[in-house]
Amino acid sequence: MADPLFNIQTHLLYRDSMMLVLNKPAGIAVHSGAKKNDSLDKYFEELKFGLPRLPALAHRLDKDTSGCLVLGRHPEALRRLGHLFQRNQIQKTYWAIVNGILSEKEGAIDLPLAPQSTKKYHWWMKVDPQGKSAITHFKVLSETTKTSWLELKPQTGRTHQLRVHCAAIGHPILGDRIYGEDDLNFNNLHLHAYSLEIPLYQKKDSILITAPAPNYLEKYPINFL
Repeated sequence: MADPLFNIQTHLLYRDSMMLVLNKPAGIAVHSGAKKNDSLDKYFEELKFGLPRLPALAHRLDKDTSGCLVLGRHPEALRRLGHLFQRNQIQKTYWAIVNGILSEKEGAIDLPLAPQSTKKYHWWMKVDPQGKSAITHFKVLSETTKTSWLELKPQTGRTHQLRVHCAAIGHPILGDRIYGEDDLNFNNLHLHAYSLEIPLYQKKDSILITAPAPNYLEKYPINFL
């Protein structure tokens, strides 16, 4: 059942004739499925804004990831956005709080990924030399004595890429119950889709959308290095 108190329009970051961009809350799946009591797509009726069709997802974010989520408003928009996402022509920037202090403050993680299994949790991933190419560019924005605030820019778009890559270099994202430590001190995955740069219109500049970080990241203030 959709929550009647949830107002999806308050999460709208951007709107034009082609697309909508939401600041997705953490903890809600983007689409309905087995064992999902609530999902964002149940609220899309409120995002028609006069058009006859419901908007539809142009890409996905994990249930526990917050931030920029793009919807196409009609089939042509979805076709164009899908083309851009599939060819990695949309620049995506994420923020993550990870465990530990990185020895290198900027660089790239180049580790191919493959599914852990073909069984129940087939979308869980692992580093595998025989897997598909996966590259993530990272930069340390700030540090505490025990954590680092990273800017992550995926060059490729593999499932769980950022989560697996951070864990693989020994710095799992806080609150990651799959690839990190099962630490009950963290109720949220500390991963936020901070910005998208979308070259949607050929004769116009790319559209830059940013999403304010959720409250649970605010206790890690950015003191740029």
